[in-house]
Amino acid sequence: MTATETLSLGAIEDLAFRALVKAGTSPQNARPLAVATAMTEADGVASHGLAYIPIYAQHVVCGKVDGTAIPILSQPRPAVICADAATGFAHAAIDQGFEQLIPLARDMGIALLAVNNSYNCGVLGVHTRRLAEAGLLGLGFTNAPASIAPSGGATPVVGTNPISIAAPATGTGEHDSAALLIDQSASTIAKSEVMKHAREGRSVPEGWVLDEAGQPTTDPAAGLKGSMVPSGGYKGVGIALLVELLAAAMTGANLGTQASPFSGTAGGPPRTGQVFIAIDPQVSSAGGYADKLRCLVDSIHAQEGARLPGDGRNTHRQRAAERGVEVNAALLETVRSLS
Repeated sequence: MTATETLSLGAIEDLAFRALVKAGTSPQNARPLAVATAMTEADGVASHGLAYIPIYAQHVVCGKVDGTAIPILSQPRPAVICADAATGFAHAAIDQGFEQLIPLARDMGIALLAVNNSYNCGVLGVHTRRLAEAGLLGLGFTNAPASIAPSGGATPVVGTNPISIAAPATGTGEHDSAALLIDQSASTIAKSEVMKHAREGRSVPEGWVLDEAGQPTTDPAAGLKGSMVPSGGYKGVGIALLVELLAAAMTGANLGTQASPFSGTAGGPPRTGQVFIAIDPQVSSAGGYADKLRCLVDSIHAQEGARLPGDGRNTHRQRAAERGVEVNAALLETVRSLS
């Protein structure tokens, strides 16, 4: 049985913060990333939580990400905010961008934040949830290094390119909650899961990855050299292309084929991008948004065994707030050695 240790969310945030700062990250850049790490653990997405801190620290040290970068914000149009992450952590640029995006969306009804020269933004749903908690419908898109081949091809051209949608429960302003949270990649499974299986010497289920010849394989190492299987076949490729257009072409960020890997030390900064769209749901619904959403949610919850996207994360968050989070003891030892 794997040894674990229970930590409070505050302890997880503090540990992540200290490790990042010790690696050379400025406190103002480390804090939003540490907060997101704790929230990711609370959501039950351990593969993107503390497990990523050693990678982040390594990338600060080798220069793949600038831990002291200062994001540069501009507003080229009334409802558009642009954030140049300056090859720093995405979280700091997103944090500063949201400070302008949220009030702008309330004022205009809809607003967009475009981030470029960025880095891995972690779990996309952590960011869109913040928009929902501010009473706004939040849509998020982020591109990644190429790992999905086009339909009929074998060479990756787009990344796993996640999308996320977070719907506020009432849409009436601050102190709202996310009634629905969709957060999914364009691939059948997140690439981090394949990497985890490779580290642990375990095979992956068929349908996760393809080898360099485009053939199905259960060998994670062969899959990492090949490509990820798109979710829903050509439909997953379509979603990945949509994200590539929004998060890279529209922001001026690197395409997936130009971006360096999010793992390892080779290649320099990935310079990927993110786009967030915040919408005031009351504006277009004439005040009927909350009732319609409640009816939709109830129609799903009324069915025995049916789940709404985000239900699992909400349950995890509540449990984590009350009891803390169980973290792999070996991972904790590694992160503590960095702090």
